[in-house]
Amino acid sequence: MSFREITMQDVREVLRRSQVGQSARQIARETGLDRKTVGRYLAEARAAGKHADAVTDEIAGAVGRRVQERPLPPPSEQWRALGRHRAQMEAWLGGDRPLRLVRVHELLAREGVQVGYTTLRRFARRELGWHKRTPTVRLNDPPAGQEAQIDFGLMGTVTDGEGQPRRLWALIVSLSFSRYTFVWPSFTQTVADVCDGLDAAWRFFGGVPKHVVLDNASSMVVRASRTDPTLNPAFLDYTTARSLFADAARVQHPQDKARVENQVPYVRERWFAGETLPTELAEIRKHAQTWCREVAGARIHGTTRRVPREVYEAEELPHMQPAPTAPYDVPHWSHAKVHPDHHVQVLKALYSAPTRYIGRVLHARADRSVVRLYLGTELVKVHPRKAPGQRSTDPADFPPGKAAWALRDVDSVIHQARERGVQVGIFAERLLEGPVPWIKLRQGYQLVRLCERYGQDRVNALCARALAFGVIDVPRLEGMLKDARRTEDAAVATGRVIPLPARFARDPSAFATRPVVRDGGEDGGAP
Repeated sequence: MSFREITMQDVREVLRRSQVGQSARQIARETGLDRKTVGRYLAEARAAGKHADAVTDEIAGAVGRRVQERPLPPPSEQWRALGRHRAQMEAWLGGDRPLRLVRVHELLAREGVQVGYTTLRRFARRELGWHKRTPTVRLNDPPAGQEAQIDFGLMGTVTDGEGQPRRLWALIVSLSFSRYTFVWPSFTQTVADVCDGLDAAWRFFGGVPKHVVLDNASSMVVRASRTDPTLNPAFLDYTTARSLFADAARVQHPQDKARVENQVPYVRERWFAGETLPTELAEIRKHAQTWCREVAGARIHGTTRRVPREVYEAEELPHMQPAPTAPYDVPHWSHAKVHPDHHVQVLKALYSAPTRYIGRVLHARADRSVVRLYLGTELVKVHPRKAPGQRSTDPADFPPGKAAWALRDVDSVIHQARERGVQVGIFAERLLEGPVPWIKLRQGYQLVRLCERYGQDRVNALCARALAFGVIDVPRLEGMLKDARRTEDAAVATGRVIPLPARFARDPSAFATRPVVRDGGEDGGAP
């Protein structure tokens, strides 16, 4: 005869029939129970004084436990042997680097403990808590409009518009209250893909929730942690722009986002598998949105037993934040070092920073129109966005007096020359005139330095003579000044002092080679 489990209903029926006068034999015949089994339950009911009381679940349960409770058998010799090595097994299975149970079985055999592996596994689970599952508590659904869960799922391989096989991913967004789900197919998982997909989801729903639970994809989370995850800076900017609070799920804990985790195989099977999808990604996305609205959103959900789209429109939509009206400008974050030339490189373009930040590594944020440079919590500089290969330089970032040199400012060089004398200023103007003055800019710098080295009076006189002869060449001026300096040095060495101004005592017109028109007539030039 096969074993039959006695249930609560069986015990109640036995006691009820006994109270109306049926014998144990008759009860056994009409209920299909063994007569000895019926006798044991009736005997226990009489011993407990419950045979005449109204039959309740408490009475039936008490009688059933008295019959079914049996003393535990004494532990076997193998069990007692394992108990004697309990402390050693706890050390092996615990600690920072626990051993596998197979290895523990081998080590126990070396010490003479011969037990079966199944016995060892049963002992480790029952007595030591090895691999014992922790009970879970089912969480209630959050309030309407409060939470959405996000996950990436691999759908499979499709053929793109160029005939190439591509792996197709799907960004799945599921609202925790209504279970309304949105699917955004994509070939990649970049930050831009995530932001575009979420904006498309908010437009599809017609609103934005207050909180999102994230997958640990690098486009959203750059450092996963149970207690302190680090979000991708570009995605963190997105959550700020959309008034969202983001929380990353723990790694290898799918229960943290169970409502969207269960949707991944559902979307793969019910939307992707067996379908002939378009080759263009835009058409695939339209197909997915139609499926979300007319199939996934119109079905009776297996858990809530309600239609997700109807629940969302009736109960959740009024609690959502307004949907975005403009696309999000996804920023690019990077680290950039300030080089000795006062510039950092961001997306192959150069941007200046003040001198005090040379050698420091700044945090750069670049969007479509602006580049911002940060050092910690300090905003260092704001530049307009430049194309690759171009440069944005603020003259105020250079040390005082260095901006003109760095920017190759022609007017600044002429102004400095004028400050050192009229003739020097005229010489500089003649030097730097023309369509490409930058090729003579170094000579302009050299002219200013000559005034500092040899004196403004001497250089002014020499510039006047050079202008008269049409000699616009700074290296030749420097050569003449060096010759004059050597002559002075030689005269000092021999005791003969020839003042340098005496060499230029004659009027510059004495050196003219062309007739000079004067008041009252024409005078011939020097022979």
